[in-house]
Amino acid sequence: MLQTIKKNYEHTIFASYIGYITQAIVNNLAPLLFLTFASTFNLSLAQITMITTINFITQLIVDLICAKVIDRIGYRISVVFAHVCAALGLIGMAFLPDLLGNAYAGLLTAVVFYAIGGGIIEVLISPIVEACPTKKKEAAMSLLHSFYCWGHVGVVLLSTAFFALFGIGNWRILACFFAIVPIFNAFYFLLVPIYPIVEEHEKLAFGELLRKKAFWLLIVMMVCAGASEQAMSQWASAFAESGLKVSKTVGDLLGPCAFALCMGLARAIYGKYSERIPLKKMMVGSSILCIACYLLAVFGGHPVLGLIGCALCGFSVGIFWPGTFSIAAWELPGGGTAMYALMALAGDLGCSSGPTTVGMVADRMNGNLKSGILVAILFPIVMLASLFFVRQKEKKSLSD
Repeated sequence: MLQTIKKNYEHTIFASYIGYITQAIVNNLAPLLFLTFASTFNLSLAQITMITTINFITQLIVDLICAKVIDRIGYRISVVFAHVCAALGLIGMAFLPDLLGNAYAGLLTAVVFYAIGGGIIEVLISPIVEACPTKKKEAAMSLLHSFYCWGHVGVVLLSTAFFALFGIGNWRILACFFAIVPIFNAFYFLLVPIYPIVEEHEKLAFGELLRKKAFWLLIVMMVCAGASEQAMSQWASAFAESGLKVSKTVGDLLGPCAFALCMGLARAIYGKYSERIPLKKMMVGSSILCIACYLLAVFGGHPVLGLIGCALCGFSVGIFWPGTFSIAAWELPGGGTAMYALMALAGDLGCSSGPTTVGMVADRMNGNLKSGILVAILFPIVMLASLFFVRQKEKKSLSD
């Protein structure tokens, strides 16, 4: 059995799927507990907000560090270390607030641990799968990224069921339960084969990569991918609660959970039918659908229509992130770890700037959320324009 795992690249792909489920756990469990943290540890809204900020800043720093050091350390050691950090962060979230005596310091320490793990996973998993000897690279990449969505849906559903059965006061047990996933995967990654990402003689120098126009176009696309996704996803629950006047539990299920489900479906469907659907055409169509979904959410005229716009937006943005990674692998095959790390950094910047744009504009417009989302439509529009340039470049190279 062990010899089969060590020789079969399919186990590498399965471990990578679990890696993205791990990232979904560390990114989406704590937000479900924010109100519980506030009441249990007597934290202010500003302190709760800082939990998300620290998570984001830590992952950005990790993305930058990975661009320089991962190739020296090695992929196997790095990805195992990432899962150990994720597990320590989840377990730490349960115990450190009490053990350190300062609950807030304990929470932030746990956040830093799992953010380090999540950041490394985000940088490493895509190139690990890209290096596997699969025939349909873009299909494998799309299916891989769908597991982040399934992980997100699973976190919401399992947490909701756990709180209903055992009470939210037992959230520490739930955090430890979720830590089993990265612990298992750390051992799994010790065994699976990991293939060279880029042969040394084919690798682009860091400075050479930065001088490539295609690289900066891909960076813009990654920012737009993250922003288009999170500008809608982060506010989906607010749409459900304020528009439909439902409870938080129902709002989470109808808002972010429905968004993640639709996003996962888009990635799984493309993974299955990628041979029939050209990636760039799929991304152009998705960009147009995304713009339409933003307009429906803003101008639908009825809360239910707005919610449908939010959910379908999840479907429309599903291919953006993995599709851009696949285009990068075609356009810059020698980009290596540095390229994937900087693209992850750009994606994280988009994930932050999208919802921030919505929130800032809404605040300026006296809390009008629709105004913020209308301004954020700029991100899918820029994605569409970027894809136009990519296709023009492709046509020009064919004619030459």
